[in-house]
Amino acid sequence: MSAVSPSASLPAAASRPAEARHAPLVALTRGTVVESTHAGSVAVVDRHGRLLAATGDPGFLTMTRSALKPFQAVPFVAAGGVGRFGYSKPQVALMCASHSGEPRHVDAVADMLARAGNKPEDLQCGTHAPGFYERRGEVPPPPPYSPLAHNCSGKHSAMLAYCVHCGLPKESYLDYDHPLQASIRRAVAWFTATPEADLVGGIDGCSAPNYAVPLERLALAYARLAAGADDATYGRAPRELADAMTAHPEMVSGEGRSDLALMRAGRGDWVAKIGAEGVQAIGLRGAGIGIAIKVADGNKRALRPAIVAVLDQLGLMDAERRGALRDWYEPVIRNYRGIDTGRIRSMVVLDKLAVPAALVSSSRE
Repeated sequence: MSAVSPSASLPAAASRPAEARHAPLVALTRGTVVESTHAGSVAVVDRHGRLLAATGDPGFLTMTRSALKPFQAVPFVAAGGVGRFGYSKPQVALMCASHSGEPRHVDAVADMLARAGNKPEDLQCGTHAPGFYERRGEVPPPPPYSPLAHNCSGKHSAMLAYCVHCGLPKESYLDYDHPLQASIRRAVAWFTATPEADLVGGIDGCSAPNYAVPLERLALAYARLAAGADDATYGRAPRELADAMTAHPEMVSGEGRSDLALMRAGRGDWVAKIGAEGVQAIGLRGAGIGIAIKVADGNKRALRPAIVAVLDQLGLMDAERRGALRDWYEPVIRNYRGIDTGRIRSMVVLDKLAVPAALVSSSRE
């Protein structure tokens, strides 16, 4: 099997400021003392690429990590692969997933592979313990683990299906110069409004090529993903992916996971995807915006309080949504005896550069 290596022909790193202008996002308290803080940046962008609100450095060059997954699936969906192989709507959502390896995820991936004439051994994502054990506070069994339970196996199954659909070699499907990866690059460039030559390449945890773009361009991509209208280049594909994700958020993540909770709170209007190293992207159809957050030190514990603070400051949280995400506002820190020792509190202050007055009312319709 072939895999992308550091010596593959990835684009060179783009020039960037030596020091990002991040802002405080959350503070961790112990008693009355602020023990530590997490800094980062937030960008809020409309579907035309206009920066509406921000804190920190909205132009920060950000590795998109798993937030890229819907756009990695776009070429397959646009090429008609879903219809050819008879994939269900939950399986379309699974293409965009960082799933927990729950039985429903593993079974759906196995079916995706079989429908396209592929096998688990064709997956080049690697293996790890299924994530649902950690979510349940359980110790996973010892390895070996199946690649079907890898959190990215849905994405990789769609990549392999694309190769079958288009008559491309499967063994090298992760190579940077493979036609599949070239088609993904074009989609990423289109939705982020970034020239392909300016996409900064890297290798993701699952061995697939990944790309860094300015944070505000990731927000733009999610505003376009959530638009609910046909795309000028990719037709129904982004709408089909967003609709599947919002209809089946349990397939995008898993029980106890943040994307599941966020999309359920959004009641079909919010499409959300977390990425490793403190990345979160959200597209809001009714408001016509995309939000991207990056925690500078990569610690995801800062994300939940930051997310609800951003949504609140944009006027997007009604009473029902606040109730659904009430535990996100000031998560309690407990020690090993279960004693309450502190809180994780938001410090986000958005600079509302150009938020339309109609945003609040339209988002609540």
